Amino acid sequence: MGESMPVTSVWLTCQQPARDQRRGRYVPESSSHPGKMLPHLAAHAISSYTAPGDLVFDPMCGAGITLVEAMHLGRQGVGIDIEPRYTALAASNVALAASQGATGSAQVFTGDATGLLGLVPASVVGRVGLVLTSPPYGRGTHGLVRATSAGVRKRDHVYGDRERGNLAYGGWSRLFDGFAAILAASYRLLRPGGIVVITCRPVRRQRDDLIDLPGQLLGVARSVGLVPVQRCAAMLAAVRDGQIVHRANMFGLLAVRRARDEGIPVHLIAHEDVLVLRR
Repeated sequence: MGESMPVTSVWLTCQQPARDQRRGRYVPESSSHPGKMLPHLAAHAISSYTAPGDLVFDPMCGAGITLVEAMHLGRQGVGIDIEPRYTALAASNVALAASQGATGSAQVFTGDATGLLGLVPASVVGRVGLVLTSPPYGRGTHGLVRATSAGVRKRDHVYGDRERGNLAYGGWSRLFDGFAAILAASYRLLRPGGIVVITCRPVRRQRDDLIDLPGQLLGVARSVGLVPVQRCAAMLAAVRDGQIVHRANMFGLLAVRRARDEGIPVHLIAHEDVLVLRR
């Protein structure tokens, strides 16, 4: 659809807090994953770009949110993650979805998604209707907050296994090269006209250093032959009577306040970019 890719819609994916979206639908241990996709974001993408019975694939499935939401919408899911503790977590969430009457099904595989064609069944090749994923934004995230007698501490904010080759630990160059390999292999899984949805957001590494991760990933996706069709905004905040209600955690709020005190015009990030591309 040409080179232009205007923002065509805003997804109201955080009208409920993330923890409420997961409560009862995911095992409690799911909170231990540092980079969880919003369930309502996954459900919106799946319902928008697939039909019941279609195959949905997530090459970095983490806690299995893409798979669970696909199952509840009557789709079939396939997911890969490089860390066994997360594929075990995803499998537990898949089992919970099945026990709750989800009409779809899902499979989870452990391995490095840069070699995903050697991990998934051959029957998947050429059949996937939607690839839905989000790459790591570095080795850690804000995580969760825990109050202790020594003060407030973070927990569950760092990806676990540097030695397994997790792209979270490789620096930006390795992340982009690895993601390109994953997208190139995922292209082989897509049926003609199949869709890839990538969720991401800008990353601030220093208070005055904002990395345009969405723009970088868009370039990576184009380099493997995917054609951009939409760029949307998935809200990380609620919208009430036309006003934004932030859901940022304490560490995010403090970082913004400190930066502003130093004269750096930092703002809270209230949405994720959603890149929609087609084979």
